[in-house]
Amino acid sequence: MEYIYKTKNTCSTEIKLDINGDVVTNVVFTGGCNGNLKAIPILVDGWTVDEIESKLTGITCGRRPTSCGDQLAKAVREAYEAQKAAQGA
Repeated sequence: MEYIYKTKNTCSTEIKLDINGDVVTNVVFTGGCNGNLKAIPILVDGWTVDEIESKLTGITCGRRPTSCGDQLAKAVREAYEAQKAAQGA
């Protein structure tokens, strides 16, 4: 399932990803720090929601209370819950 998440308090504005069960692939950030946001998707490709959350939740960027990585952790959880809800409907 393709999922689009609108980020909050980051330079990136959106995260697009595919989720199948609890496995995340094809992460694409819109906006943000070009190098980092090319690297993160490569690193997390094929990781589970729990793996992404355990590694990225709580990371901050400068004085911001969040980061693109932290927003990705939120996005994958939201996508996972949306997928479960859609399958239960």
